[in-house]
Amino acid sequence: MPASSKTNDAKWRSEYPFSSHWMNLPDGQLHYVDEGPRSGETLLFVHGNPTWSFHWRRLITALSPTRRCVAIDHLGCGLSDKPHVGYRLADRIRHLGRLVDELDLRQVTLVAQDWGGAIGLGAMLDRQERLDRVLLYNTGAWPPDSIPARINVCKTPLLGKLALQGGNLFSLTALRMTMARRKLDAIAEAGYLAPYNNWANRRAVYEFVADIPRTPDHPTWRTLKSIDERLPQLARLPIRLVWGMQDWCFTPACLERFQRYWPEAEAFRLEDVGHWVPEDAPEEALRLLAEFVGGATAVGDAAAHSTHVVREGV
Repeated sequence: MPASSKTNDAKWRSEYPFSSHWMNLPDGQLHYVDEGPRSGETLLFVHGNPTWSFHWRRLITALSPTRRCVAIDHLGCGLSDKPHVGYRLADRIRHLGRLVDELDLRQVTLVAQDWGGAIGLGAMLDRQERLDRVLLYNTGAWPPDSIPARINVCKTPLLGKLALQGGNLFSLTALRMTMARRKLDAIAEAGYLAPYNNWANRRAVYEFVADIPRTPDHPTWRTLKSIDERLPQLARLPIRLVWGMQDWCFTPACLERFQRYWPEAEAFRLEDVGHWVPEDAPEEALRLLAEFVGGATAVGDAAAHSTHVVREGV
């Protein structure tokens, strides 16, 4: 077991009862979850910042009895190693693509959120023969038109590094700013914070923010532009967009941009929900995914008559 995975897990491990798997990369060992039957469809879960595969725990628990569920921890995140290199978007796309290829994942439903949208779409656009469906929670996959002020200040070289990597400000504030309908309980908070418990282990949290491009000469701008230009290629696929409408970062404008690329996509607006949809609206998040892949869950059935969901599209 990599040293970086030795976190104080007493509080949260009961909600994350999954076996750990690792893939060797030149820059370190990448941790991932692989639950459920190995044949047939695969749900590929791709997280953003400052989360990790813990973000998907409820969905994996509910759906893994009938479907393979694979959830990556990006290098520097979760239980993966915390190296000094490998933190560009292009690196993360390459890492995920290698995992998909090594596991020979087929009939993939991509499930992604936050940075996971750009990473997951970037990897699967190069592997469209493996991709069957796409379900996105609040995310984006193009060069930013603007950067929210509270994110932009975190990009200040010295101040941002001290606040995010030194003081864990990004992770701590995310526990509040990503939620609108409800509050995280103590176990969930412990789970999100556990892998990021010291300066060295928080490098990826800062590097994700530092990698947000401001200008076209930034290498990640070019990576995002390449993804953006190819998004229409996926319009033929079944696609669901599940959006927390109270998200101040990946706002409803992001949803509308995806809809322009994919006019036949189903869109579900969760009017009183924030950025972390699987945490803020766990019943709807699960139901809408289970329905999409043809599953059924008790939690999903109980949420079937929620008044907080506005559906658009087919």
